[in-house]
Amino acid sequence: MTAFEDLKRGDIVWASDPLSEKGRPMLVLGAPQFSSHGVQLIVLISTKTYHEESLTLRDDDYAGDPLGERSHVLPWSLATLTTPADIDHYLTSLVDERTADVTNQLTDYISS
Repeated sequence: MTAFEDLKRGDIVWASDPLSEKGRPMLVLGAPQFSSHGVQLIVLISTKTYHEESLTLRDDDYAGDPLGERSHVLPWSLATLTTPADIDHYLTSLVDERTADVTNQLTDYISS
């Protein structure tokens, strides 16, 4: 398990999905901790390709080992992890440039 205080921008963790009962990979875009709100700015990662605005992750987008399946970041799909139990384990991380791409698309999405 990864402790909240160890999370950093660009990390990908396996975590509880607030929209379903199963877990999924999630990308940490920011890890500020708030006493009553958990860790903020987590975006969902999917293996589904039907999301036209998703960002496909290529092997060279990873700072560590790539995820096992071709994956896509859904920058409009934000989640909050509220307890350490929400995170099962660390998977890998993205390079800074790709993390910035995701952040920029999220910013464009929420500011339009």
